[in-house]
Amino acid sequence: MIRQIRHLSAFFLLLLVALLLNASRLQVVDAEEYQDNPANRRQNIARYSAPRGNILVGEESVTGSRDTGERLRYERTYTNGPLYAPVTGYASQIYGTALLEDAEDDVLSGADPRLAAFPGFSLWHALTREREAAGDVHTTIDPAVQRAAADGLGGARGAVAALEPGTGKILALVSSPSYDPAEISGNGTAAADAWRRLTTAGQQPMLNRALRQTYPPGSTFKVVTAAAALDAGVVTDPDEATDSPSPFTLPGTETELTNEAQGCENADLRYAMEVSCNTVFAKLGVETGLDRMADAAERFGFNDDGLRVPSRAATSVFDTDMNDAQLALSAIGQYDTAATPLQMAMVASAVAGGGKLRRPYLVDRITDADGDTVSRTRARTYDRAMSADTARTLRELMRGVVENGTGRNAALPGAEVGGKTGTAQHGVGNEGVPYAWFISWARADGAEQPAVAVAVVVEDAAADRADVSGGGDAAPIARAVMAAALGR
Repeated sequence: MIRQIRHLSAFFLLLLVALLLNASRLQVVDAEEYQDNPANRRQNIARYSAPRGNILVGEESVTGSRDTGERLRYERTYTNGPLYAPVTGYASQIYGTALLEDAEDDVLSGADPRLAAFPGFSLWHALTREREAAGDVHTTIDPAVQRAAADGLGGARGAVAALEPGTGKILALVSSPSYDPAEISGNGTAAADAWRRLTTAGQQPMLNRALRQTYPPGSTFKVVTAAAALDAGVVTDPDEATDSPSPFTLPGTETELTNEAQGCENADLRYAMEVSCNTVFAKLGVETGLDRMADAAERFGFNDDGLRVPSRAATSVFDTDMNDAQLALSAIGQYDTAATPLQMAMVASAVAGGGKLRRPYLVDRITDADGDTVSRTRARTYDRAMSADTARTLRELMRGVVENGTGRNAALPGAEVGGKTGTAQHGVGNEGVPYAWFISWARADGAEQPAVAVAVVVEDAAADRADVSGGGDAAPIARAVMAAALGR
């Protein structure tokens, strides 16, 4: 009898162990799978059971939360939604999150272990998946610079990115046309109708053109080509003739590359930059060679598929497998060369920063519910894009573009400004309305270093295709952005 009781006790103990193991599997091993199951509404209910943390611009919140009294209780709200949508993205009870709302979701939803009341128990916090009071995300955006960029575009399709060269802080990130993320925050028919309207609109208002859209950079890429040629010693004196024909026959073809400007035959680098001679830069690209051109482009950030600010940026591309004819076109920002506005702001920033390119970032710091800083972003070097001597030469050449060349519309009284215009062809047979580009940097008189680097692209710059130009359409926008950054 005692033996049977022992066997029965052992059997019950085995069942208990099995029960505990199964409970552990469900609660620990398989917890994430069940938690992420679309049929499980508990996560969404928990997510919206408390106000979401805020995203701040210039210490003012541009987001909030509204108590709906419904099961998904708190709905996201936005202040100046269309102005800051390219920064914040959206937090929707139906469609999830995007941009900063997505990249910093753990902080904003209270799931980040760094927000725990007792940081030493962060592992326990992670295992139990408890939510703390939400934290706030303080951005690097300067509200005056953001507003100047949006007003400058005036609703035209295009984008602006502005950086602080010395740190990599993103001062402005504007995409136009934009949208109000508050329209899709809720879970009713109004949000669903707004989503359908926004995602099917021909103007693509939800496309973040500053971060996620690549364009042929056109003549603004000549800054990269000049940097590569100077660093490689292909050009040693910017005032020395380059022995460039006009027109220039693309190597291995009978196709002739021409110029819009006059006087490009045998022009020196300074004049070629000021009036944007295609033939000079195409020839320089071929002479510098594919390997050195690709290496230079990648030091500026091209071909980096992991760039995050912390929102993901599209990869800017410089082809690494081309013949010389294709290389010549790539050297003037055509063929397969493609760049985001953020990437071209990085090019201007590297020149302004003395050749040192700082990694761009959008989040200045994270604070908890009590306002205490739990994390701060520090300036980091992305790469040395060019030598200090080359950067000095390029600053001088870009200054000449504004003072004597195609970028006169970017000039600012009381400031040193350098720039480069671009008009990028695109479409089948280059029949599309060209994109108008301008990249620039500005240093206030008396200041040690430039305060801002800017890239502007305008997609639908003018009704008359022949009138589109970076100097005419994009440079005035860059000028307004630089003026705001300098406090004018």
